[in-house]
Amino acid sequence: MTLFIDADALPNILKPILMRSIDRLSIKTIVVSNKKVILANNNNNINYLIVNAGVDEADNKIVEMLQEGDLVVTADIPLADRVITKNASAIDHRGELYDKNNIKQYLAMRNLMENIRETGEITKGPKPFSQKNAHKFANQLNNFLYKHLEQPSQD
Repeated sequence: MTLFIDADALPNILKPILMRSIDRLSIKTIVVSNKKVILANNNNNINYLIVNAGVDEADNKIVEMLQEGDLVVTADIPLADRVITKNASAIDHRGELYDKNNIKQYLAMRNLMENIRETGEITKGPKPFSQKNAHKFANQLNNFLYKHLEQPSQD
């Protein structure tokens, strides 16, 4: 499994959480962004990939490189939908695990809110990122990794 991080909007508070898991399990990680984003210096498990600035450039690169069973950390719901379509998994910054059962609902809600904003309606944005969100993310990440990497085989 490869861990992809859509890093342009990654909250700094999540970096140490990710690093603990990457280091503990030696997870191959690719950080994709439009600008330099560093999780940790001199970590052999992490590769950094800077793509051209532009709409969906980082997303397109992640989807291009993604394999079945990989994990993507992203707050981008359309990217999460593309990830799920490739039989991979996605976790958002607030700890939501996207899957085949819920991604279309999240995508429909996102599109509805975008349409409302396009009509000139002023909507509230997301609540500020909190320690509670970081805690939920850490729990979801740990649960996912346990199920996919740490669980002993049942031979």
